Amino acid sequence: MNGHDSYGGDIFTGHSRAKKRAVPRVTAERDLVVEDAASGFCGAVVGFDRSYDGEFVKLEDARGAVRLFALREAAFLIDGEPVTLIRPTAATPKKETRSASGSTRVDGLRARVARTSRIWVEGVHDAALVERVWGHDLRVEGVVVEHLAGLDNLAERLADFAPGPGRRVGVLVDHLVTGSKETQLTTGLGPNVLVTGHPFIDVWQAVRPAAVGISAWPQVPRGEDWKTGVCDRLGWGTPQDGWRRVYGAVESFRDLEAPLIGAVERLIDFVTEPR
Repeated sequence: MNGHDSYGGDIFTGHSRAKKRAVPRVTAERDLVVEDAASGFCGAVVGFDRSYDGEFVKLEDARGAVRLFALREAAFLIDGEPVTLIRPTAATPKKETRSASGSTRVDGLRARVARTSRIWVEGVHDAALVERVWGHDLRVEGVVVEHLAGLDNLAERLADFAPGPGRRVGVLVDHLVTGSKETQLTTGLGPNVLVTGHPFIDVWQAVRPAAVGISAWPQVPRGEDWKTGVCDRLGWGTPQDGWRRVYGAVESFRDLEAPLIGAVERLIDFVTEPR
């Protein structure tokens, strides 16, 4: 023998004389779902990073965990097939097809005539965050969001509005947990009123801590104003300063906690159902 083993090598790589199959190059557009071939981590493309080690892609899985992976040859899988991801070029940006809520964006949108049905939220911060994430969807559906200036005004507002078939009200409530004052104020309101909410003390807390650059929201003792206490503990200045940080950190549904996302989606479905 001449020392060359024509049958040796890794059987999974094919014969040494076999022509290697070209690995397709795929542009790593935002929200493209891929799997890292080495670790099995599966997630959507949410960004990129660059260091002295080279280019990296950021992947976010279904639980919100974000990890960095090097943009190496054949390092990823799509539908089980190896691909090489490449970073999009600035000269050919992808046209955004998704709204901030994750829904399909409607091009050339003209706002629909407002429905009679309404969504009510407790305060201006709740209304601003709902508009920031779901504003496109609300204009497509013709849904108006109004704030109550406090849940104590709910009964009076409902009496004036007189909900009925085709005239529904969806109410988004903070701190909607068993035994709370909020729960007591929102029970037995009839079939044309739907109350949903989240367990957080304030809608600020429904913004993911990572989005505002903190590890967790501070604990504020009962009896102390929550927003003031948060800003004091984080060194954010006044509650007005803190709100600017919170509002500016929210770009899409990915920056919000799941209970708030689910609550708003249910309200939109409720007030847009046919009679």
